[in-house]
Order: sequence, then structure tokens, then C-alpha cells
Amino acid sequence: MHIITRKTLAAFWSQSQYQDAEQPLKTWLAEARHAQWRSPDDIKQKFRSASILHNNRVVFNIAGNKYRLVVKIHYNRGVVYIRFTGTHAQYDKIDAETI
Repeated sequence: MHIITRKTLAAFWSQSQYQDAEQPLKTWLAEARHAQWRSPDDIKQKFRSASILHNNRVVFNIAGNKYRLVVKIHYNRGVVYIRFTGTHAQYDKIDAETI
């Protein structure tokens, strides 16, 4: 998959309070880059705890469910757009289906 806005992830983990997210996000990034997701079912095979939402959004639990990563996926083009990275409290303040 082609990941758009990887810099967003680096900007998140470089904040001192979120440095523990760096390795888990790098791990997710490496797995996503090598993935060939053609449908939500493909994602669920690898990431069982991922939440599949409307509008091609997927929520991944990061660092043992400490953080949330919301992406928008264009399955037919093989593109993943990073839409949000944050804590559960921050996630609760957004609409993951429209962000």
C-alpha cells in the first residue's frame, strides 16, 4: 500500500508525551506498506482489533490500545491516507467517519 502523510505519524511520535508510540507506529507502517489490502476483510485478517467504519475509514489500535490511528483507504488504488493519530480521549472528540 502507498501511505500518504507518513510525516503525520512522525510528528505525533516526536512529541515528548507520545514517544512510546514511535515503535508501534513504525511497526504498523512497515506492515501497511507491504500489505495488499483489497477489502476490509484483508485488514481484519491481519489486524483483528481494527474497526471498519463507513466512508472507507479504518481505526487501528496502537501500542496496546493506548492510541488510535484512523486511516482512509482507497482499496482500488492501493492508497492509505493517515487521517488522525491520537489518544483515546482525543479520538472521542472526533468523528472518525468524516475526518
